[in-house]
Amino acid sequence: MHKFTVFIVISFLVSFSSSISQVLPTEKPLEAKSLAKQIRDSIVVLTQFGRDENEEGVGTGFVVSSDGLIATSLHVIGEGRPIRVRLANGDDLEVTSVYAWDRTLDLAILRVNKTGLTPLPIGDSSKLSQGSAVVAMGTPHGLDFSFVQGVVSARRIIENVEMLQVALPIEPGNSGGPMLDLYGRVHGVITLKSLVTNNLGFAIPSNLLKPLLEKPNPVPIKRWMTIGQLNPMEWTTVFGGHWKKKGGGIRVSNVGDSFGGRALCLSTQKLPDIPYELAVEVKLQDESGAAGLVWAADGGNKHYGFYPSGGQMRLTRFDGANVFSWTILDQRITRHYLPKDWNTLRVRNEGDRFYCFVNGHLIFESSDNILSAGSVGLAKFRNTIASFRNFQLDKKVLDNSEPIDTTLGQALVFESTRSGGFKETTIASAGASPMKALRHLDSEAKRLEQQATMLRQSSKELHRLLMRDQLVKLFENENENNGVDLFRASMLIAKIDDPSIDINYYEKQLKLMADEVSEKFDPVDDSDTKLNKMLSYIFQENGFHGSRQDYYNQANSYMNRVLDDREGLPITLSILVMELARQCGISNIVGVGAPGHFLVKQKQGTREQYIDPFDGGKLLTIEETEKLVKENSGRSIPADELPVSTKREIVLRMLRNLMGVAQNKDAPADLLRYVEPMVALQPDSAFDRWTRAVLLIQSRKIDSAKKDLEWILQNKPVGIDLKRVLEIYHSLQ
Repeated sequence: MHKFTVFIVISFLVSFSSSISQVLPTEKPLEAKSLAKQIRDSIVVLTQFGRDENEEGVGTGFVVSSDGLIATSLHVIGEGRPIRVRLANGDDLEVTSVYAWDRTLDLAILRVNKTGLTPLPIGDSSKLSQGSAVVAMGTPHGLDFSFVQGVVSARRIIENVEMLQVALPIEPGNSGGPMLDLYGRVHGVITLKSLVTNNLGFAIPSNLLKPLLEKPNPVPIKRWMTIGQLNPMEWTTVFGGHWKKKGGGIRVSNVGDSFGGRALCLSTQKLPDIPYELAVEVKLQDESGAAGLVWAADGGNKHYGFYPSGGQMRLTRFDGANVFSWTILDQRITRHYLPKDWNTLRVRNEGDRFYCFVNGHLIFESSDNILSAGSVGLAKFRNTIASFRNFQLDKKVLDNSEPIDTTLGQALVFESTRSGGFKETTIASAGASPMKALRHLDSEAKRLEQQATMLRQSSKELHRLLMRDQLVKLFENENENNGVDLFRASMLIAKIDDPSIDINYYEKQLKLMADEVSEKFDPVDDSDTKLNKMLSYIFQENGFHGSRQDYYNQANSYMNRVLDDREGLPITLSILVMELARQCGISNIVGVGAPGHFLVKQKQGTREQYIDPFDGGKLLTIEETEKLVKENSGRSIPADELPVSTKREIVLRMLRNLMGVAQNKDAPADLLRYVEPMVALQPDSAFDRWTRAVLLIQSRKIDSAKKDLEWILQNKPVGIDLKRVLEIYHSLQ
């Protein structure tokens, strides 16, 4: 049993009572305390055991018939595993058969060797409405008979099965337990825990359980224990692991008992005389794992192995129980190995030499003959989950991975894309080697898919580079502060991430806003009056405001979204104020790059008026400005020392804002979309070049990264660890 030191469970724990005061379902809803007491005797704890009688998992079930039927989830009992059923009074019951089961619905009904049990009534789950109060009792984390309350929050289709979404704290061990209404009727079988939040789970509706009770497909427990097990006349397993028959092949999981998680599955087939070949198709669930062929196996620690491991092919001689007695004869990365796909491994043993092939291509050739006689079979290492199919052992095996006849391959591809379909002659030719023909078309489809992916990625990259160049072109004017269209620059930044943006449309929107503001001006209005009318138009009349609830949303940095949603960051709202003022003829409105909070100010001779667009265009006194800066940066900076930002600096700050939000969720290659324009706008920035070099290295664009590192080494900027840069540069050679 699982042991816990400190554990806080939000559940209602009830004491055992052998008497039942009311018959379920009741006419009136019960209080939680009473309901928990009522259903307890109908709940069972299910324990699944492994091949060595070790406890592998705990779940829940419930009585559905007094003559000994227990409903639960199929994954709770597993396939081919011993099961223990325990009642609330501590009695253990023997499972005599699996009365009914459905893999798609993840449901199972067990028959036990006891009658006179107290069943729970099965309700009509179609009548359970959203918001209905429900309860559940289960074994979360091994804590038996824990009671929880919640509500039905929705109905969802998950893997083509309708499920009840319930707001309940579901944990491992709850699976298979009943979900009931307050009248004691079962409306669902708990089956899934939400990966999004702790207090959300899913239940199979009880109406899907009823057909299993009405039309069972019983399997005696002795027969059930053999489902998925390997035939001992064909295979012998060594060092544990969980080896099962699956879809005509073999699937292995669980860590083996030997060092490094090694586990073997050796064929009992008689070895042909040398020379002979063995082959298998293997697919790893995770490429960090390792699994493949073994030969010359003594039934213990000694054997050869040929297998993919961590993305590369490896040939190893195993001479003992641990890594100190293992010899890697060869290993290499090969393009012929297909990650996340089926790969055909083939070994030809000629006695004094053996040859190892992947998908028909020779990878290793070795004359190592330390180990000679022995069995052949399969191996897995670490916590690998792998699937094997089409294992062969013969004088000469059929390798369907060998290249197809060129003429036939071309015909298959050409005819598969024409409206007339395949010619009869082509079908006949493919019939001579059907697996090769099918594999060829699958391979061609994957090649085209990869090419399409590369083209889409290239299109995305080209778009970003075009946006970079357009952005840089805006700053080619010598007097950039007067000549640069800051609004268009901000729109180009948004367009980096959204190619569909119509910049001309938003420029017209800004022009319309400027026209509406200008109509409010009187001939006698001075600059201050015009500014106040414009600020009132933006913030009071149109509701533009700072995004306080969702500050770090990237949309706040996109000028199109600021106009659409009327919500933004201090810098984007400041750009709106500055650019609208420019179009309305209000001069001397500039951006102030205060640390932590961008501001705007109007310069009128020696007088300066600070404005906080994030706070509804509030006019700030000098004291308020300095206080705001200190609150956001922790630094005391006199207002007259706050720097006026150039338009180039404003654009760079926007790009850095986006970079800061994206770096926690985007891949290094995607972050280049912000760094590329930063370097283009500020080519002498060693920091930006270093950042780009790191991202390029992480994106495996080594040649481009070396150019940035060379620039840093040549210019020797202050603040950069040149020794470290040189070390990285040499490592890329």
